[in-house]
Amino acid sequence: MNWYIAVLKKYLVFGGRARRKEYWMFVLINSVIGVILSFVDQATGTVNLESGLGVLGSIYALAVLLPSIAVAVRRLHDTGRSGWWLFILFLPIIGVLVLLFFFLSDSDSAANAYGDNPKGLAV
Repeated sequence: MNWYIAVLKKYLVFGGRARRKEYWMFVLINSVIGVILSFVDQATGTVNLESGLGVLGSIYALAVLLPSIAVAVRRLHDTGRSGWWLFILFLPIIGVLVLLFFFLSDSDSAANAYGDNPKGLAV
C-alpha cells in the first residue's frame, strides 16, 4: 500500500524516475480498487446500463488519471525513454505491446538524463 500512497503523493510529478515495483504495485492496487468500486456500483445500482460505467468507478478513475499518467512517464524515464512515448498508445495493438515491453524492462543501471537510479545501485 505504501507504493500506492507514494504515487498519490507525487500527484503531478512528471520528472524523475519510478522503479518497476513502484509502477506495478500502483497498477495492481489501482486495479483492485477499480474492481471493488465496480461491485459497489453494481450493488447500489449506480451503473449506467448503456455505457456500463458506474458513478463511483468513474469518479475514482478521474481522480487517479493524472497520477497514473505521471507514474507511467516516470517509469519510461527509468528506462531512459521520454514520456512522449505514451502517445504510442494511439497505435491500436502495437502501441500497447511496445509500452508493456518498456514498462517491464529493467531500469538503466546508472544515472540517466532523468536522474539517478532509484534502486541506488548505480553500476
